[in-house]
Amino acid sequence: MVIQPLIERKRDGGELTAAEWTALVEGFTAGAVPDYQMSALLMAVTLRGMSAAELNTLCESMLHSGLSLDFGAWAVPRVDKHSTGGVGDKVSLVLAPLVASCGVAVPMISGRGLGHTGGTTDKMESIPGFRTDLSLAETRDQVQRIGAAMVGQTAEIAPADGRLYPLRDVTGTVPSVPLIAASIMAKKLAEGLNALVLDVKTGSGAFLPEAERGVELARTMVGLGEAHGCRTVAYLTAMDQPLGRAIGNALEVEEALHALAGEGPEDLSRLTRTLAIEMLLAGGVVKNRKEGEARVEEALSSGKALDTFRKIIEAQGGNPAVVDDPGVLPQAEEVELFPAPIGGTIRQIEPRMLGEAVVEMGGGRRALGDTVDHSVGFVVTVKPGSKVIAGEPIASVFASDKTGVQIGLAALARAIKFTGTLDPLPLVSHRITADGVETLEPGYL
Repeated sequence: MVIQPLIERKRDGGELTAAEWTALVEGFTAGAVPDYQMSALLMAVTLRGMSAAELNTLCESMLHSGLSLDFGAWAVPRVDKHSTGGVGDKVSLVLAPLVASCGVAVPMISGRGLGHTGGTTDKMESIPGFRTDLSLAETRDQVQRIGAAMVGQTAEIAPADGRLYPLRDVTGTVPSVPLIAASIMAKKLAEGLNALVLDVKTGSGAFLPEAERGVELARTMVGLGEAHGCRTVAYLTAMDQPLGRAIGNALEVEEALHALAGEGPEDLSRLTRTLAIEMLLAGGVVKNRKEGEARVEEALSSGKALDTFRKIIEAQGGNPAVVDDPGVLPQAEEVELFPAPIGGTIRQIEPRMLGEAVVEMGGGRRALGDTVDHSVGFVVTVKPGSKVIAGEPIASVFASDKTGVQIGLAALARAIKFTGTLDPLPLVSHRITADGVETLEPGYL
């Protein structure tokens, strides 16, 4: 197969046939299409987009490049959640054990960090011994035994996406709506789900900052899910500031543990509850939001959600002692407070700058083979609207050395702003289903 004419056609705004996309995906998965040519095609798609027919074929080809989870006649409802990525977004770490403890199975296949955003797989691997490379058979058995598994992609699951995903990370092609949609849905449709709930981020820290593009992505993914018989619901949520307080792999795991004990930051708790209730509704184990809210609250207050997280960790080879002692997690060599440079009202906390700083400090990847320092990151204890006095500690930097500390302090100085208009996005703004787009009232949560 000659690849160059296909790249040129897409570059010039043309459309590839279903047979051409299928051959491209098969060739790339087999190693016959080199990275540099696929990178050029990814860039052409990012600039020119894809037709609906092209997108459906790409998603199908990626899905069928590997195997899928098969639960046979198992009657327990299976629902997963996926986020398009954000800074400080550790919702999945709380949500999987929480929903599983409420009677809905969660076979969660997640990705690693992309660009300035963290990935669930990297976060879970900060727990000593934790394995994310379970086979499909191991994943299925664990889900049926304890209600949830939190794994990464293996060669069995959409291997075409397994190769494309990190390539997008290092070629500037992450923000493409069709590439995001195909990547997410190929993995999710391989999970043997009855339903899927999507968390599509918008705002300055999202891959797609504009709400209109977020809605476009949500509608695209909902359409792909419904076309494959998987009930799919999407929420548009805010990423114009970090979610919660912690940013960085081990720090976010610790914050997730607090949330599972009912002591998490308010924004993290509100968003997690909203998505959990939607998953329970989609799984058919509650009849309405009020019943779902009561089920979620009981799982948290009784300790069932936290105990399920402990079971997930132990089942996947991790040290379950982390649930009672977060000190088991990797610890930063250097920790330094960041004082407020002036007094006044905080107007903005720019998430992208902090996410990029975590990568620069070693907590993310710049190239495919980079290792991750799970201990580095930030804890930011203020939010837009907070009133502070000069010299008051408002954040902490966690780094491996003095250079990392300086990178972190400089990023905080740029990201935390005292000037401008205080106008944060609503935490949840839209709910998207096959029936259309619903704009939510401020009190929805």
